[in-house]
Amino acid sequence: MKKIYTIIESGKFKGKKLLLPSLTSTRSTKSIVKNCVFNVLRYILEDKVFIECFGGSGVMAALALSNNALKAYVIELDKDAYKIAYKNALSLNSNLEVLQGDCFELLDTLLKRQDKDIILYFDPPFHIRYGFEKIYEKLCAFLEKIDLTRVKNIIFEHSSKIEICLNIKEFHKNKIKKFGNTTLSFYEKI
Repeated sequence: MKKIYTIIESGKFKGKKLLLPSLTSTRSTKSIVKNCVFNVLRYILEDKVFIECFGGSGVMAALALSNNALKAYVIELDKDAYKIAYKNALSLNSNLEVLQGDCFELLDTLLKRQDKDIILYFDPPFHIRYGFEKIYEKLCAFLEKIDLTRVKNIIFEHSSKIEICLNIKEFHKNKIKKFGNTTLSFYEKI
């Protein structure tokens, strides 16, 4: 099978190639979407922990580190995508930790281990995998139940056809950016 890559487009790792998993099991984030996220976050990433759920290859976490996040985590359930994210983390030789497992099982514990402010990034499959039809509702309900004390920002990458929750605990959706079939919803603490 032919290997596919993406390139880190900004920050200290600019130009670094990262391997992508098969597009049959994951959906790669478009460059315009990645650029938007880090144009918004670039000046608030320093000394923050960036956690990417449904991380695929870990590109967003790698970009966070490239743009001065203190540490980044990737949580990925798919074993093949996890292996690629792990290889990408090794190639960066940086503070990128890749966890293989379910975000709904790992995130709460991971949040409790942090002593720095956190930015959460969610990019679940857009109906690629069976069982993800109501993923956004499930994520909003899940976030309502866990401790988000250290979390400062939450970002969802989602299908433009879907409206997701307006508020999550003390977080309010303060920005929406649409890119064709993909939308970014940004949340900040009120």
